[in-house]
Amino acid sequence: MRKIGFGLAVVLLVIAPALDLLGGTLAGVTLPDTVQVGGRTLVLNGLGLRRKYMVKVYVAGLYLEQRSSDANAILKSDAAKQVVMHFVRSVSKNQMVDAFNESFENNTPDASKNLKAEMSSFLGALEPVNDGDQMVLTYIPGAGTTLTINGKEKLTIAAPAFAPVLFSVWLGPKPPSLDLKKGLLGQ
Repeated sequence: MRKIGFGLAVVLLVIAPALDLLGGTLAGVTLPDTVQVGGRTLVLNGLGLRRKYMVKVYVAGLYLEQRSSDANAILKSDAAKQVVMHFVRSVSKNQMVDAFNESFENNTPDASKNLKAEMSSFLGALEPVNDGDQMVLTYIPGAGTTLTINGKEKLTIAAPAFAPVLFSVWLGPKPPSLDLKKGLLGQ
């Protein structure tokens, strides 16, 4: 019996590191444990599922330089961060624009005055997505916030003040859902 227990322990020690490389899985979507961004390694902080009227829309993953469960600290930090949105259903451009506008208004209402041009550029760069598509939003200090859809860079907004506005969509006081925010914070 001890030999079996010892054998299982050895197998777990060998397999466990390999499982960590797989990252996180939610709603059938697996995201890697780490990503490379601007010469930095970001770690998967957490995963969350966006639902709208009980319909699964996307799985989001939040990547940070160091794991954190403090939304305010994440928003205030001038550190690299990334949100990966893996869509599990099709979403039109109008639906996307409406959702971001609603989140901007709910979480950073003053930003529409101070960052109107940046917000307009961002919303204009959005496009329809299909099941399986990925939208990646990356902030790199000194470079700005980049929108990438299915591996194609759509635009970069240089203004550092835009990053907290964008990331507040998920981490602000009124996220699309509390479960989504908690998931991204690893809670």
